[in-house]
Amino acid sequence: MASILDLRRRIRSVKNTRQITRAMKMVSAARLRRAQERALAARPYGQMLTNVLKSLVSRAETIDPETGKAQHPLLEQRDEQNILLVVVTGDRGLAGAFNANITKTALRFMERKFDKNIDIEAVGRKGRDFLRRRYPLGKSEAEQRAGQVQVTAEHVGVLNKVAFEEVQDISESIMGRYERGEVDAVYLIFNEFKSVISQRLVVERILPIQEIGERTIAQADLMSAEDRKKEIHAAKEAGVGMKGQDTSEIDKKAAQFGTSQSDYIYEQPPAELFADLIPKYVTVQIYRSMLESVAAEHAARMTAMDSATNNAGEMIDSYTLQMNRARQAAITKEIIEIVSGAAAL
Repeated sequence: MASILDLRRRIRSVKNTRQITRAMKMVSAARLRRAQERALAARPYGQMLTNVLKSLVSRAETIDPETGKAQHPLLEQRDEQNILLVVVTGDRGLAGAFNANITKTALRFMERKFDKNIDIEAVGRKGRDFLRRRYPLGKSEAEQRAGQVQVTAEHVGVLNKVAFEEVQDISESIMGRYERGEVDAVYLIFNEFKSVISQRLVVERILPIQEIGERTIAQADLMSAEDRKKEIHAAKEAGVGMKGQDTSEIDKKAAQFGTSQSDYIYEQPPAELFADLIPKYVTVQIYRSMLESVAAEHAARMTAMDSATNNAGEMIDSYTLQMNRARQAAITKEIIEIVSGAAAL
């Protein structure tokens, strides 16, 4: 059994750890609020862009009537032989199973596509480190593949402060590979964040574009009831709102633009304008996924630090009980020795 001095040292150490985890929980809660605001602020632009494209679809020919092929290369449908998988994880740990769940989902997806060539672009340090340990680094050229599954690009530090310009560079590189025919489909794995209690891990196909405004979800994993319960407790402790803002009325009004029968006059021909806006549509999808992933990571870290703080409190109580028992046993032993000595006189 540990001595009283050892137990006091353990209690002091756990108390120091609890102070750190409590501080980290509050920092994550503050960052979560800002991340929620950024994700919400980017939504109206994406919604209006989608509605403008819907309006243009009804006024521009997206399919060549003679050949039957798509007018824009990002709309072209091909058999999936070469796949580009973009995996969005965090740059830091201490977020519970946040990063591990994403990498497990990526592995399950690749198992289902075992007969395809898969190129991986890792966004985030944790995903990059995990994937590079399992798969070789390779080049995008088909004749220089390092393996059936290879890591072709990595983007570390992008999620520290998601900037649209950086995301646009990544998006242009991805779209360029698709237009050149190097890949036949592009999938995105990320944590979709609506609110603290409404999250899911999704695998979304972003290229080719099948229908404007309609998402192609290949796989979706919802939060477990236990994880939702933990996040609710952590949010209440940190004072974070658990419900997302209701934007149904705003979305309804914005959607009227795309469904309106009014004959809008465009400065550019509708077909030309449609071709210019399609790349922006893909970029906004990737940008939205990164913003939501950042918010989900802060929520996961807040929950993990809340659980760590509670566990530290339980350890302190347990060590305190052991220390009191050891101290009582020592006092009892001394009393017995004194009584025994007095009885022997």
